[in-house]
Amino acid sequence: MKISNTLFLLLASAASVDAFGSFGKKAAPKKAVSADTFAVEDLPGILDPIGLFDPLGLATKATPNLLRKYREAELTHGRIAMLATVGFLVGEGVQGAFPGAYTGSGLNQLGELPGVDLVYFFAGAFAIETQRVRNVIFNAATCDKADIGKYKLDSLPGDLGFDPFGLKPANEEEFRIKQTKELQNGRLAMIAASGFLAQELVDNKGIIEHVLGYLPEGLSLPSLSDLPLPF
Repeated sequence: MKISNTLFLLLASAASVDAFGSFGKKAAPKKAVSADTFAVEDLPGILDPIGLFDPLGLATKATPNLLRKYREAELTHGRIAMLATVGFLVGEGVQGAFPGAYTGSGLNQLGELPGVDLVYFFAGAFAIETQRVRNVIFNAATCDKADIGKYKLDSLPGDLGFDPFGLKPANEEEFRIKQTKELQNGRLAMIAASGFLAQELVDNKGIIEHVLGYLPEGLSLPSLSDLPLPF
């Protein structure tokens, strides 16, 4: 039960957050991008009225290869943070909803995971990361020595080739809007996940428990254990 529910949530979340980084069958041929044209101003994620927010000049001073690495890292961390944020809330919100549900704060629930679940997690993460690296970094076994460790500037940042529901828009402008939305949601999720971690490390209480503590006296949220669940 626990494993199947976890896998379902991971797959559903991955489909939503990664589909916008995947070309799928409707993709147009990729245009070659040279080192001279790959610039931060051309990347999605820049919104008015703030525009490019780079007070330390990390992106504007970066080489095209380093800039490509920054974008790949931002997308990866943003997606993980979105999954983590949902995991905190769902994991703590289903306590008591069905027999065997984990208890305590999200961080404490990690200690309740069986060893086999951790093996599945690390194996899955390794497979996904290996595929991502193969898609965006030159193959050290076949490329020139000068290209070893460098990113393919004509590859799509964050593309895992995973779009089972065909969510990627065929229109280039619409696709760019979707990319920006994913980046913005990922940035917000990174802040939220960091806040969740810091709060639970400070007092060892769950986020849901904190939310309930701020409710007016006599007011409570409905419990999942009171709902007719199909399991």
